Amino acid sequence: MRASSKRAAVEPLRRVSSRASAEVETFVHPTAVVDAGAVLGAGCKVWHFCHVTAGARVGAGVVLGQNVYVGGAVVVGDRCRIANNVSLYDGVTLADEVFVGPSAVFTNVKTPRAFISRKAEYLPTHVGRGATIGANATVVCGHDLGEYCLVGAGAVVTRDVAAHALAVGAPARSRGWVCLCGVTLNEALACPACGQRFARRGESIRALATSIARPRTRR
Repeated sequence: MRASSKRAAVEPLRRVSSRASAEVETFVHPTAVVDAGAVLGAGCKVWHFCHVTAGARVGAGVVLGQNVYVGGAVVVGDRCRIANNVSLYDGVTLADEVFVGPSAVFTNVKTPRAFISRKAEYLPTHVGRGATIGANATVVCGHDLGEYCLVGAGAVVTRDVAAHALAVGAPARSRGWVCLCGVTLNEALACPACGQRFARRGESIRALATSIARPRTRR
């Protein structure tokens, strides 16, 4: 496929104002394939050998690293960063500002067989705003990952993960809490890096109103 045909599948190239009032454009590398019917938001960067299929919706300012696959029923929120060799299969929804580390894995069927079609049995996976999924982690389908949670490298997620939870191991289990800035909280539920304090809220935690500002988004 020629580069010109790929460009036709992208929202028309235009200059728009980002949060920092800088001029940004959507970029698709010549080796990437963006099918007709896929939608890329303003300021996206789609790098080498990516494939964004028809029907996929990718938000503004998203970065898709080398060899990323985005299925047709996938939604990627604004300002997400998807590292190299990640496949987002149908049923995966990422909220805004999610980080997915290199070679992380999402599934969409729990009992796959090569000789049985289970497309009608895809289970959804929702990843909340600001969450981080570490390199080589596996997220088994049918679960919700709460906002600003952090799934450690190599973890295997087989259940829901609470907002701000630090989930590590195989199977992944909660081993503490993390701040909006990603640093592990101390026993007083305070961040040793930025000073943000938290309080219990059911099975999760919530940020207390303080003078600490929300971490700045990357430009």
